[in-house]
Amino acid sequence: MPALVLLQSCALYAPEQRAEMGQVLPAHFSLYSQNAPDPTNRWWTTFGSAELNMLIEEALTNSPSLQQAAARLAQADAVAAKTRAGRFPSLDYNGRASATKFEGVDTLLENYSAGLAASYEVDLWGRVKSSAEASRLDYEASREALNTAAITLSSRVALAWTGVIAQRLQLDVIERQLHSNKTTLELIELRFRKALSSALDVYQQRQSVAGTESLIPLRELLEKLQQNELAILLGRADVNAMQVLEEQLPDIGPLPAIGIPADLLANRPDVRQAGLRLQAADWQVSAARADRLPTIRLTGSLDYSSNEIADLFDNWAANLAASITGPLFDGGRRKAEVARTRALAEERLAAYRETVLNAIKEVENALVSEKKQHDYIAKLDNRLNAARRSYEESINRYRNGLVEYTTVLRELTILQGLERERITAQYDLLRYRIDLYRALGGSWPNERSAK
Repeated sequence: MPALVLLQSCALYAPEQRAEMGQVLPAHFSLYSQNAPDPTNRWWTTFGSAELNMLIEEALTNSPSLQQAAARLAQADAVAAKTRAGRFPSLDYNGRASATKFEGVDTLLENYSAGLAASYEVDLWGRVKSSAEASRLDYEASREALNTAAITLSSRVALAWTGVIAQRLQLDVIERQLHSNKTTLELIELRFRKALSSALDVYQQRQSVAGTESLIPLRELLEKLQQNELAILLGRADVNAMQVLEEQLPDIGPLPAIGIPADLLANRPDVRQAGLRLQAADWQVSAARADRLPTIRLTGSLDYSSNEIADLFDNWAANLAASITGPLFDGGRRKAEVARTRALAEERLAAYRETVLNAIKEVENALVSEKKQHDYIAKLDNRLNAARRSYEESINRYRNGLVEYTTVLRELTILQGLERERITAQYDLLRYRIDLYRALGGSWPNERSAK
């Protein structure tokens, strides 16, 4: 009867069900609500650049950072396999040979023995199962960490690639401006020799030429830094051999399908990772609780021994046993472990909520940034057109002696600054679109990491 009561009282510990995070999510994003995004879409292909496609594929194959994430995934897989082994019996073998010689006797006393020993823990309370489930979920979380690293890597490659192109375009504009400023300087010097302009006009234009020239080294530096960044992301050691052949920034195209905030729970690998880590912590709590209860272990052995090696397996003995062990006094160690795992689960619950909220924020930020950047570029174009007309008018007035050259120089400085700012604005628009693609996530790296 006591044994029956004991068996009836055995209950597997399992995590308590948690409320769905979707209950605290907003129904829609503030600016857009469209069809759900395709989680398998390689977002960079929307830029229509074969070069970018090739570079990202190379990075996903050769990047050291991604290789580290893949190695961590392999480690988690090994740990999960090691933990799963606890659900199966263990079988060990042993063998021994000895020879004893007594003093004054020429004969050796030989002894040979061999044996097999097996043991198995009866998982009454689910401790072994809980530990194995926690390790499996940790492995799945590591897979999602690899996916997160892949998405981050692809966005960094795209940013570095577009950064190189943007700096080159800036250099092109600066060199055109420098050529124009030098031509203007020659005309002013000619007018000065004919007494049609003052020495001050010459000095001011020379200052403008020098100022434009001073912008070139900085842009060359920024281009080189972006090239070096791109080379390292691709896993290339020879950074000087890195070349970007594209000459124009790509068109971002229409806004992609955004979906609703709840889609992020399935499409963002970092959200999936945080959710899996939370589930793993819940199973660790179950394992810690089960560890406070008695354990039943079954053991068995087969032993062979003989004084002659040829007769070793003729003499054997078998042994079967069962033992029960349980904590009597451990100074509160197991109780403290339960408290620790519960606190760990609460920490990971908060981390999961924070990850979800950050995901929503990143999408919202990318959406509003892109929208406002479009507005800014439209207004910048209007300002640029007005600056061109103002500069042309100031030139005409200067030629007719109606204004000082200072007026022309001011309008020229404004116009050239706006021309450079227009390229920066286009690059920022690309950055916001790349941020949006990254914020939306996607499960496409699962195919790669499963290979």
